[in-house]
Amino acid sequence: MARYTGPKTKISRIFGEPILGNGKYLGKNSNPPGQHGANRKRKQLGEYALQLREKQKAKYTYGVLERQFRNLFDEANRRKGVTGEVLIKLLEARLDNTVFRLGIAPSRPAARQLVSHKHITVNGIIVNTPSFQLKPGDIVSVKNKTANNTALTSVIRGKNPKFSWLDWNEKEMKGTFIAYPERESVPENIKEQLIVELYSK
Repeated sequence: MARYTGPKTKISRIFGEPILGNGKYLGKNSNPPGQHGANRKRKQLGEYALQLREKQKAKYTYGVLERQFRNLFDEANRRKGVTGEVLIKLLEARLDNTVFRLGIAPSRPAARQLVSHKHITVNGIIVNTPSFQLKPGDIVSVKNKTANNTALTSVIRGKNPKFSWLDWNEKEMKGTFIAYPERESVPENIKEQLIVELYSK
């Protein structure tokens, strides 16, 4: 699968914010990447450039490829509600993202690896598809054999209490996807309306 495996800080410097996790080095060098990044002035972006940039930011944040992202947008467009908000809900309902939000993995790429290597079950069934769409009431848990692996379980930190759409049982190592989150509850700094405008052209 063609995924970005290059320097995370480089992507963060493009957008000027730590969208791929730790922004420790972003404070030291917030210039755009490239040989002349420090001398290059950030020019005013046009309408299309802003829309494209927002789509790229969302793709990098959730680790989604172009075709997957387009399919998710089409699905969001078919559903009732505000298309941009429904798109964010569908991205949050991905299995790899939920594993990350539950605190089972320290990052989305790590969560994707856990899912791909068959360490995660949904409703008691092993699911190795990171893009698997969860539905309200689905139970995500760590496989029994994996739960006994201290190397893997040592990184489990538990759910952030701000994520009210998820419930985490630390003793049983399982979490419940209670409902699709409301847009204001999702902390990602994404202007989804720009993405809708881009795809509507």
